[in-house]
Amino acid sequence: MNALKTLFRPLLVAGAALALAGCNTVVLNPSGDIAQQQGNLIVISTVLMLLIIVPVIALTLFFAWRYRASNTKATYKPDWDHSTQLELVIWSAPLLIIIVLGAITWVSTHTLDPYRPLDRIKPGQPVAADVKPLVIEVVAMDWKWLFLYPEQNIATINEVAAPVDRPIQFKITASTVMNSFYIPALAGQIYAMPGMQTQLHAVINKPGDFEGFSANYSGAGFSHMRFRFHGLDQAGFDAWVAKNRASGTTLERAGYLELEKPSEKEPVRRYGAVAPGLYQAILNRCVDSSRMCMDEMMAIDAAGGLGLSTDALAQRRIGDLRGGPYVASAMCLTSPNAATPNWGVATLAP
Repeated sequence: MNALKTLFRPLLVAGAALALAGCNTVVLNPSGDIAQQQGNLIVISTVLMLLIIVPVIALTLFFAWRYRASNTKATYKPDWDHSTQLELVIWSAPLLIIIVLGAITWVSTHTLDPYRPLDRIKPGQPVAADVKPLVIEVVAMDWKWLFLYPEQNIATINEVAAPVDRPIQFKITASTVMNSFYIPALAGQIYAMPGMQTQLHAVINKPGDFEGFSANYSGAGFSHMRFRFHGLDQAGFDAWVAKNRASGTTLERAGYLELEKPSEKEPVRRYGAVAPGLYQAILNRCVDSSRMCMDEMMAIDAAGGLGLSTDALAQRRIGDLRGGPYVASAMCLTSPNAATPNWGVATLAP
């Protein structure tokens, strides 16, 4: 029996090491500068916390052994209950660690704000003043991802690419329920919500083929809601754009409405052109042209509701121009038929 135990223990350790060897440590070894900084935060925070955890565990085991009942040599003081020196050590060390963690959190929260444009490509390489970010519009759907490139006027399903060392600005929304856009090698996850736009600024520093997925459960097809992200050199990215344009397919509004219907395990699709204003229509929930867009509805609400209510102008009547609702200038006009107001929405004017 002892021989079996002796043989079994090394095999168990070897099996555990073999299983861990297959783990994907992309979060701690990413290919994008933002993700690398986030990975460093994980390491720093873990080390700082271990400065307390490891000594506490070690001392717990030591005290249990040192002051066991069978150890008659250990000091026995049943009436002892306080030590100022121990209190100072016990409380000052965690307090210092909390202060350091707080300072790191404050700085990194502002530095790594996903809405903040990048100020560097990598350590020691700031973003050049004449470099514009590559804008990628992202739409989370049931259960697939749509990527729109306004500069290149192309679109893809379940595949996205970007040039190495060029800043990327993702504009993210959703068609139905909330999802979470996540490319571990690039940056942290950002929620995608219908009728709202979130943003993410990032950069890929190494060429490669990386995985992206939804990190927020969104229904039956959630498990297959994955896509590929390609980090390419400029020539490779240009070739990828040309490949999409060569598809000859245009993503029209009607095509999007069909695409919006729930489906699983969608293959990569490519569109060589995109209908003008499609992303804004998706964001404002009015791809179907028979529906009013959210921004139009909000403009009307800001004007007091189709101009029928004048309460929105109450503060302005008494000369208070410090703030308050915005009013669509067209709502102050009337049509040639004076009895029929002109409900057209124009630019918002204070």
